[in-house]
Order: sequence, then structure tokens, then C-alpha cells
Amino acid sequence: MRRCTGNSNVELISRLCAEKVITNDRVQKTMLEVDRQFYATRCPYVDSPQGIGYAVTISAPHMHAFALSTLEKQLRPGKNALDIGSGSGYLTACMAKMVAPDGKATGIDHIPELVQKARGNILRGNPELLDGGCLEIVVGDGRKGYERNGPYDAIHVGAAAPETPSHLLSQLAPGGRLLIPVGPQGGNQVMMQYDKHQSGEVTSTKLMGVIYVPLTDAKSQWPSAGLNQ
Repeated sequence: MRRCTGNSNVELISRLCAEKVITNDRVQKTMLEVDRQFYATRCPYVDSPQGIGYAVTISAPHMHAFALSTLEKQLRPGKNALDIGSGSGYLTACMAKMVAPDGKATGIDHIPELVQKARGNILRGNPELLDGGCLEIVVGDGRKGYERNGPYDAIHVGAAAPETPSHLLSQLAPGGRLLIPVGPQGGNQVMMQYDKHQSGEVTSTKLMGVIYVPLTDAKSQWPSAGLNQ
């Protein structure tokens, strides 16, 4: 997917559209309005994962486009969204753009320093989202979701779980969709889509093979995280 790499955000999104990675007008508009330069300071327009510190990466642009496209119907204005492992804050900002002005996107990460960094990124790139109240970034264990702001129409998980956490399925609203990589670290992982029907029944769909860092606790991921909190 490096062929989608650009020299600017506009060029990056244009190439993602040309390669049919982005085929939805709302996703295109959103990714144009959330400039990656504020969320990944090194090589923001390269279509590959980029390190952002604290043993964390920001996903490649084509994966963000895939996530937003897969959740687009659940990210309509007025909807409620949760981004687990919010990292740089980029995807949370995109989700907030799509559910604004009456909806809300919550980003959760277990590393306090990274949450502070994400807030700073959003204040530089898209301060209107925090000012308007349609985005919130919190510190917490995303494996348990974030029940306080639920239920959610869309839940995205940016790290691989060995199995799908039941906490997340219980926080889906009827009609909601969960997108999560499932599988062992270093083993076969699959991007899974879970849909909760109006009856409460949950169905699953295997979407594609992926490679993600594990969904774990803060101490395992970054031993020094939170020592000064």
C-alpha cells in the first residue's frame, strides 16, 4: 500500500481514492479535514505504520480508511463511538468528525502520557472537536470498554485481543458494530466485525488477516507509564 504515499494530506487522500481504498465521500471528506501531520510528526503521509512513542504506532492510512469505511453507517451524525487504544488521537478525531455535531466519540488509552499527547495533537489539529464536546479522550483499560459513555453504535479496537472481550459486545447498542483484530501476538490474527441486531443477537464476520500489537495492560506495554501520576 506504500503506492498510496503522498507529499501532503491532500495527495495522500487522493491516492487512497485512486486505489479504491476510499470509496465513500464522507470518509474522504473526514480524512481531508483531519490532517495527519498533527498526529504523526515523522513521515505522516507515508502509507505505513509510524511510531509515536511509548511503544505505540499510528496505523497506516489505508487501515484507518478501512476502519472508517467499515463503520461508516454507525458513524452518522448523532451516533456514539468508542476508539480503544486511541494512541495519537487521529482515528478518534475522524470518528468525532463523522458523528458531529450531536454525537460523541470517546478515545481510551491506558498510558496517561499518551492521552496527554493525543489531547495536544487534537488541540493543534482539530480543536473544534474538543471545544464542541463531541470528542473526549480518557485514561483507562480499554479491554473493559468505557461503560460510562456507552452504549456505542461503533467500537473500534486498535490492538489485537486473544479473543473478543465480552465487555465490548455488551456495550454495543442495538444496530451497533464492533471492529477488532483477534488472535495471538505473533500468530495468525483476523480483523473481526461483530454486529448487534435489534433482537440483541450478535453475529460475526471475518474480514481479513492483519498484524497488530497486543491489547494489553499499561505495565506490560510501557513499564514506566504512570509512575509519576
